[in-house]
Amino acid sequence: MYDSLEKILEICNKQKLSFWEAVMQEDCREEGISPDDSREKMHAIYQAMRESDRNYDPALISSSGLSGTDAEKMRQSRLNGQLLQDDFTGKVMERALRVAESNACMKRIVAAPTAGSCGVMPAVLLTIREKLDLPDEKMEEALYTASGIGGVIAQRACLAGAEGGCQAEIGSASAMAAGAAVYLMGGTEEAIIHSCAMALSALLGLVCDPVAGLVEVPCVKRNVTGAVNAVCAAEMALAGIRSRIPPDQVIDAMKSVGRCMATDLRETGRGGLAATPEGQRIRDRLIGGS
Repeated sequence: MYDSLEKILEICNKQKLSFWEAVMQEDCREEGISPDDSREKMHAIYQAMRESDRNYDPALISSSGLSGTDAEKMRQSRLNGQLLQDDFTGKVMERALRVAESNACMKRIVAAPTAGSCGVMPAVLLTIREKLDLPDEKMEEALYTASGIGGVIAQRACLAGAEGGCQAEIGSASAMAAGAAVYLMGGTEEAIIHSCAMALSALLGLVCDPVAGLVEVPCVKRNVTGAVNAVCAAEMALAGIRSRIPPDQVIDAMKSVGRCMATDLRETGRGGLAATPEGQRIRDRLIGGS
């Protein structure tokens, strides 16, 4: 797996490849499989992602009682014309909630890159697909683009909230979605990696503070933030705006920030929102005080 976005860009320029082609080429080399086999695997992942959105149950509540029904509220607000945002952004927000709530309710999702951040990628990519009427093949290529970005982040930093805070989960998912969105909108390989940098830099320092240790509060709603942030970063990159800090250095900064975070702010459920009086009340109700 590549350990540098700049290296992928260099290979694309040298070999006249698209970003997704360079990533697929490396996947085939690493796994010892053919391009057709690699595409088949990505197709299965994409279909599972579509199903995670399509199979949302608006009446389902998680066993903790902390998650569920919010995506339906967002849908109704959008349909009733009550949102300040345009319909596209409203759908992105709704889909992020749909998939993240499905995860909390133990339904099938695609961890992209983690279960706690599973709503970001589908929210952005499936809404773009719907708007532009894109074929499955194009969407699979976008997933290669996203996976290449996620792979570099995993190599240079981390993807786990326990190691790097929520910036490593929602932040990484947002960076992956931004790059994939730029690809779907016809942006250049340079724009792809700069959208990643801008998305990730916007969420640097985001802590992982799950109430009662559950991937629900504030995780579900942070998927909405990550998805909308990805769209903003993609739009900026497509407009020609570039990150003043090189993309790989942004990832390195994320790793450094994660190392500086107190343990209480890295998925332990002991700091941040989890430590508020209401967070502690919920914890005591669900798992008993200690």
